[in-house]
Amino acid sequence: MKNFDSIGLPDELLRSLEKCNFTNPTPVQEQVIPGVLKGEDILATAQTGTGKTGAFAIPLTARLFENPQETVLVLTPTRELATQVLEQFHKFLKGGPTLRSALLIGGDPIGKQFTQLKMKPRLIVGTPGRINDHLKRGTLNLRNTQSLVLDEIDRMLDMGFGVQLATIIEKLPKTRQTLMFSATLPSYIENLAAKYLKKPLRITVETKKESTLKIDQKTHKLKESDKYVTLIKELEERSGSVVIFVKTKRSADQLAGKLTKLSHDSKALHGDLRQNVRTRVMDAFRKEKYRILVATDIAARGLDVPHIRHVINYDLPQCREDYIHRIGRTGRAGSTGSALSFVTPQDNQTWKGINRLLPPEIRDKDISSAPSGPKRSFKKSAPHKSGKPLQKRTPRTKTSSTKGRQRLTLAAA
Repeated sequence: MKNFDSIGLPDELLRSLEKCNFTNPTPVQEQVIPGVLKGEDILATAQTGTGKTGAFAIPLTARLFENPQETVLVLTPTRELATQVLEQFHKFLKGGPTLRSALLIGGDPIGKQFTQLKMKPRLIVGTPGRINDHLKRGTLNLRNTQSLVLDEIDRMLDMGFGVQLATIIEKLPKTRQTLMFSATLPSYIENLAAKYLKKPLRITVETKKESTLKIDQKTHKLKESDKYVTLIKELEERSGSVVIFVKTKRSADQLAGKLTKLSHDSKALHGDLRQNVRTRVMDAFRKEKYRILVATDIAARGLDVPHIRHVINYDLPQCREDYIHRIGRTGRAGSTGSALSFVTPQDNQTWKGINRLLPPEIRDKDISSAPSGPKRSFKKSAPHKSGKPLQKRTPRTKTSSTKGRQRLTLAAA
């Protein structure tokens, strides 16, 4: 497959692709699209930003055009990604036969979703929790679903959607096409594929090294108490849109509020916000109505905003693979970007794990470092009069619990 004209796509879809500036297929599209058109199951490993949404949306749109009885279900881990996937489908569907769709995500008015489902949509995109909710209510019937897409299945399982996925798949026809996309391929994903996919076409698109090389990655090694002051300095020296990643919803709200008070217009994005608020925040950010988005890892995947110039990891991610997804928010569509990570002494082990994922030529470019403080170990002192050496333990700061330490961290931020 060298171009979209050579694989027998419907004329109306080819016209839509031309309007969307889809001229040459990406590597993942070259490998996935022919298999989907043939009806094969797919197990694909590809990072975000590789064109994987087009890889399944293009051929499935063709099948929806050519088979009036066929329906498609796409599951994604987050509301934002579900919304973006449906928007991409809508661009491809323009100019073709009238085809109804439904977006089933948490935080969205359920009454609106009831109305969409009564119109018998042939394309359904949603998150596992809300899809399950509709199945329990009896408002969603999946008996005629011929194609299932599990997008970012690794993230869905990390977020605890395993039980919901099993329930949904039980409601689907046994004879169907299943497409599974994952950024990584650990053994539990392979086991899931063996359970739900039939003789799948296995596709791996190695783009991690190429994508990370486009991004200027640096680190600040500093004390926890110095992070906020350093952040302000970095923001003042940079131009263009910025995404700042933090660990918790509370710290996202706090940091965005503090930055706004200093005239760094900022908004927070996290899972506790109502869906209409999240939509407004993202729409305003895409339109560059404010410069800084402070987000939890809810934005690490599926956030496609071409004008993002900088990613700052104020807090390192809990899962080292999420680092790649975070920095992938910049340097998109062939542009360059920058990523800066704050690394405290407490983060050393996490950072070593992240560093092992990166190409050797860009590992650990420090632009500053701070004293790591006293080491927590036994040190030999001068011999006592008795001739026996004394062992001296460096005092430890006591906290009541792990939650207590987290509260101290947030207070410092």
